[in-house]
Amino acid sequence: MQPSAGPALPHTGARAVHWLSTAAALGAIVAVVALVQPADASSTASSKAPGRSAKPSAAPVAAPDPKAAGFPLACGPGVAVDVIAQASGDLDGDGRPETVVVVRCHADTGTPPSGVYVLDPPAGPGDAPRIVETLVRPEDDREIADFRLEGRTVRATVLGFSSDTTPRCCPDLRRTYSWEWRGGRYVAIPGPAANSI
Repeated sequence: MQPSAGPALPHTGARAVHWLSTAAALGAIVAVVALVQPADASSTASSKAPGRSAKPSAAPVAAPDPKAAGFPLACGPGVAVDVIAQASGDLDGDGRPETVVVVRCHADTGTPPSGVYVLDPPAGPGDAPRIVETLVRPEDDREIADFRLEGRTVRATVLGFSSDTTPRCCPDLRRTYSWEWRGGRYVAIPGPAANSI
């Protein structure tokens, strides 16, 4: 004698109403997911679909070229400006690169004083890069060594002279400096004053 199967369980008898309510619930979930997704999700998905190319990104801004800039150096008529060192990076965090440059008047003998400037990209096509900050003025009669950019910090050793009789070939004062963008301007941070300039 075979055992009785017993009474039918309530969930085993599928009815049309059951399937309709399940389909309606799933439809509601899909609709909610479609409304909640990020606004750019559909454009991102469509841009990656086969046969479609992604949106072109904005062209990056080139770092300012110091050879295209003018510098306030009193070099005299016909005397060129020499670019001694340069480094580029986004120093102020605005998403556009600046160029920090060490320049001085050309000289066949001796070492003219250097200037250190921060250049911004040109304002428009055909314009020259603009000086937005002077870190070291040439009229202060300084020379620059160990110039470099570390992240967004400009670093250099500033060399000077203890008197007017000190030979221009041989600066006898030395101090390290860092320059950082803080509170909307470049701030000079001097190193230890072993011998102050």
